[in-house]
Amino acid sequence: MEEKKVIRKQIFAKRKETSDAQVMEWSQSIAEKVIGLEEFKNAPCIYIYVDYNREVSTRPIIEAAWKAGKKVAVPKVHGKDMIFYDFTTYDQLEPGYFDIPEPARGDAVNWEEALMFMPGVAFDAARHRVGYGGGFYDRFLEANTKHPTIALAFDFQIVDAAPYEEVDILPDKVVTETKIYK
Repeated sequence: MEEKKVIRKQIFAKRKETSDAQVMEWSQSIAEKVIGLEEFKNAPCIYIYVDYNREVSTRPIIEAAWKAGKKVAVPKVHGKDMIFYDFTTYDQLEPGYFDIPEPARGDAVNWEEALMFMPGVAFDAARHRVGYGGGFYDRFLEANTKHPTIALAFDFQIVDAAPYEEVDILPDKVVTETKIYK
């Protein structure tokens, strides 16, 4: 869809303009909101991506999960699929698909009770999501339907109307530095 390309271009430009200090400040605010959610408190394990290229930093959430004794897994792309691997240290990571940090080693996991954190380029107030275009999360969640989902985004990633299709899977919540959309 042409509209998704336009939105991606606009949001990528805004991310590029955002300072590292601002990313970390906003990410910490988002992490504090996430850590306070019942879904996070009650989750025995989490599926979470490793941030890349000025996305919301997931490090504070990962570290809070480890501190709370939760199991953590991060994705690695295999062809058209995404497989999650047990994640215990940042030393496991190396550049992978499109240079996104992925686990170089570890055990593949398939946890049924994991809280899933989804990335995205843009969202609207109804939680429609413009992803990066690979469809990895939609395919994974279509096959693994029991996971509660939370998307992480900065306020500038919230758009008036995100184009969507009926097959798109919406996150249960979108958490920004100032608001939780549900």
